[in-house]
Amino acid sequence: MGKKKKRAELEPEPELVDDRETRNEPDPANGDSNEKTKKKKKKKRDKENDDAPMELPTVSIALPGSIIDNTQSYELATRLAGQLARAMTIFRIDEVVVFDNKSSSENNYRASAANNSDEGESGTAFLIRILRYLETPQYLRKTLFPMHSSLRFVGLLPPLDAPHHLRKHEWAPYREGVTVKGRVPNSGGTLVDVGLSKDVLIDQVLEPGVRVTVAMGTNRNLDDDIPRQVVLSSRPKEESGMYWGYKVRYASNINSVFKDCSYEGGYDYVIGTSEHGDIINSSELALPAFRHLLIAFGGLAGLEESIEADDNLKGKKMREVFDSYFNTCPHQGSRTIRTEEAMFISLQYFQEPISRALQKS
Repeated sequence: MGKKKKRAELEPEPELVDDRETRNEPDPANGDSNEKTKKKKKKKRDKENDDAPMELPTVSIALPGSIIDNTQSYELATRLAGQLARAMTIFRIDEVVVFDNKSSSENNYRASAANNSDEGESGTAFLIRILRYLETPQYLRKTLFPMHSSLRFVGLLPPLDAPHHLRKHEWAPYREGVTVKGRVPNSGGTLVDVGLSKDVLIDQVLEPGVRVTVAMGTNRNLDDDIPRQVVLSSRPKEESGMYWGYKVRYASNINSVFKDCSYEGGYDYVIGTSEHGDIINSSELALPAFRHLLIAFGGLAGLEESIEADDNLKGKKMREVFDSYFNTCPHQGSRTIRTEEAMFISLQYFQEPISRALQKS
């Protein structure tokens, strides 16, 4: 996919702590001073925890890029990717992991993604490119995505119309933006195109072409060069529950889906979907409370093929790889269910069980 512009990797600024508080020692003249200090520090920590945004549970999906290889034209491949992106957005998926069915390398994927022509581009690289393009707000696409032959049919796709895909006349607490070359004299910041009539100033110095999430605040006067704050892309969801799109990650095989999880601590509950899985009514399915849930989908020959093609997992049974293994569409009338169909069916099937599990958190 070439050199794609990446979101700024932002970390919360370290909190300044009063050194005097951290160095309190017992006072011989006042035996209970240390106890009072502990209570004071505990009270302060509790207040900081109350003010900090709560880390919300996430739902990820994994699917093989090989589903693109079975399409008969680039137009059909683009429409397939569009259906997947719509499903992810409708069901508020936080992350999608596209994996290769065979044990390929990261270098092979990068070489394929860097190719500017159709020739030699893998289905995985094609799918990742389309998914990332569709997730990006329309006003940023020209800057973040150079011309590429794989994108020639994206104009046929329906928009995702996600909450962060704002119109020019809309004001929201947050907007996605991309840093630009211009500078405001004596500002010490960076200008960002957030899709409004004028670029806004942020409180950091960043290189041009970096995608960022900007807290817009309440001041709607764009003529005021008041620096606005760059925040983590997870902030809108943490603060107001607003869905803010999905992230896309590449995995060289299905084992890498789990091993290279981008969340600290990894996925704590992993579900596989297959016609050979357990049959349970959605209303009776009880999922445990989770921090990071992963739902995996197979390709033409199912997840079983992906497991057998992975040198690290070959020979393992499905229930050794996944915490649960479900058939979400029993009694199907067709011999096969396509991955894009399975995704809509399964995400609807899991919607209520996930909601019940989140209530336990």
